[in-house]
Amino acid sequence: MSIDKTIRRVTDFKAQRMETYRYWRSRPCAERMAAVEEIVRSAYLSKGIDLDQLPSDKTLVRVERPNWKAL
Repeated sequence: MSIDKTIRRVTDFKAQRMETYRYWRSRPCAERMAAVEEIVRSAYLSKGIDLDQLPSDKTLVRVERPNWKAL
C-alpha cells in the first residue's frame, strides 16, 4: 500500500478532520481494512512484538445449524 506523503499547512482543524473522513469514506472497504491492519502491525512492532511470530491461540469451530437461514 503506497501512502501519499504530501505535507500541508493546516489552519482549520475541523475542516482537516472532515477532509480526512471524506477521504477514507471514499476508499473501498478492503483498502480501509488493509490500512487498519498496517497501523496495528506498526503499533505492535513499535513495542517489539512481531505478529507473524506469535503462535495462534484461537481454535475455530464450525457448528452446523440445520434450520438456520441466512438473512
